[in-house]
Amino acid sequence: MGDASHQAIAEGSAAAIPTGGVLPKDADAVVPIEEVRVDGNSVIVRGRIAPGENVAERGADMRRGETILPASRRIRAAEIGVLATLGVSAVPVYRRPVIAVFSSGDELIDPSERPRLGQIRDSNRYVVAASLQAMGARPRHYPTLPDEAREFEAALDAALRECDAVVVTGGSSVGERDRLPRAVTAIADPGIVVHGIRVKPGKPTLFAAHAGKPIIGLPGNPTSALMMLEAVCTPIVAALTGGRVDSPTIDARLAEPLRSRAGWTWYVPVRLQGEGSMPDAHPLALRSFSVSLTARSDGYVIMHENDEEWFSGKSVTVHRYLEGCAT
Repeated sequence: MGDASHQAIAEGSAAAIPTGGVLPKDADAVVPIEEVRVDGNSVIVRGRIAPGENVAERGADMRRGETILPASRRIRAAEIGVLATLGVSAVPVYRRPVIAVFSSGDELIDPSERPRLGQIRDSNRYVVAASLQAMGARPRHYPTLPDEAREFEAALDAALRECDAVVVTGGSSVGERDRLPRAVTAIADPGIVVHGIRVKPGKPTLFAAHAGKPIIGLPGNPTSALMMLEAVCTPIVAALTGGRVDSPTIDARLAEPLRSRAGWTWYVPVRLQGEGSMPDAHPLALRSFSVSLTARSDGYVIMHENDEEWFSGKSVTVHRYLEGCAT
């Protein structure tokens, strides 16, 4: 093993060879030892063996000039094995983008604290960070943005100088205390590109940019924040990472009828039940404020602008949430 065989094999003769060894000269097939019987100097083969059987031909896996790993391919365990086999010890890659993660609102407190009346524990920042990490980015947590305008703008400006992009949950709507649109207008160039989209949940989502760096404003409602990040914002993160970000999908059968609003896109969470290749998808009540809704669901279906009514039994595609980890 580990060296070429120097013996030749005449017709009707055989030689022992280790698994993965180089074939002796003029040999054209390999018989597993479990399928032969050795009797002295004779080898009795059980059954017929065709030429080329159990032989890995030169170039059978990869050929010269063939594209093995195209650009935008994420390097995982399998890809590392290919690179090592080809002797490629260094490859040009995209640097993982650092994305600032903010929550906004004076009512938010750390999850380790006990909330007083009017306060809520901040869950959005951890949901967003885990999802961004699953997309290939490096989330960086920043202190909660206050409702005071000057401090809000200063913190946002600092993050834009230190990171490749910024994601803010909360403060993206049009209320008096929703600071994000005004802060972006004050410090960013070109500033707001889109503010408000015809989707449910997630209408007040904001897209902006400063010096080529994306600014994403997500709704403060937990379900809306995760839905918009994974269903709408993944192409932005994909452009920063240099690779595709595709949520896994599964085909299912709609268990109950669904209705949406004409001209709007709806992202409806569903729970899967049943075994086999076509489980039943049960729509869940769409409550944006619910923290547990996405955790109770197995994914979501997308009703596009012209999909006003779906009947029970319809074949649907369920988009699964990205498998992020706590960060």
